[in-house]
Amino acid sequence: MTASELREKIKALAKQVYTQATPVDVDSPGEIDLDIAETFPILGRFPDLKKVIVDLFTKQYELFIQDIEWVAPRPTTFRILLANGESFLMHYTPRSWVATIEGKKYYLANLGEEEQAVQTIARVLSYGQKDEATTPVEGGEETTTSTTSSSSSSSAGTEEAPAEEAPEETPAPEEEA
Repeated sequence: MTASELREKIKALAKQVYTQATPVDVDSPGEIDLDIAETFPILGRFPDLKKVIVDLFTKQYELFIQDIEWVAPRPTTFRILLANGESFLMHYTPRSWVATIEGKKYYLANLGEEEQAVQTIARVLSYGQKDEATTPVEGGEETTTSTTSSSSSSSAGTEEAPAEEAPEETPAPEEEA
């Protein structure tokens, strides 16, 4: 069997497998990427967004992104929902993409700002899951706290412990001299 015969046999097998399982045109010269189209269909419509996401997250971005929402048509804006429940915005401008993360804008055409955006995304991902945790307190009461990025960063050090009730004070009797 020659190399060309082997190549033809592989092509025939690939056509059989792909036509049975997926609606992909095997004869097209483009790259076949099935998982991306199913996971994030918006990336099929906006290939430039995919390039930017790969720059920010690496090729394994699916592990860190839960969903991508198209928020506004002009300027083209996307909300990137991270796996931990946090999100940030991506805006398309004629010059470049702009990432708005935790209220700060990063112009991704500038390499320094792109690196800062990557570091900020890493920090946001390190916040952990966005959920409510119940912690027991003395006296059998339970308090519910929410672990979000805004509450943990803005109120750090400003929370006070609840004051304990002190017994009622009575004035000491005055002595006569």
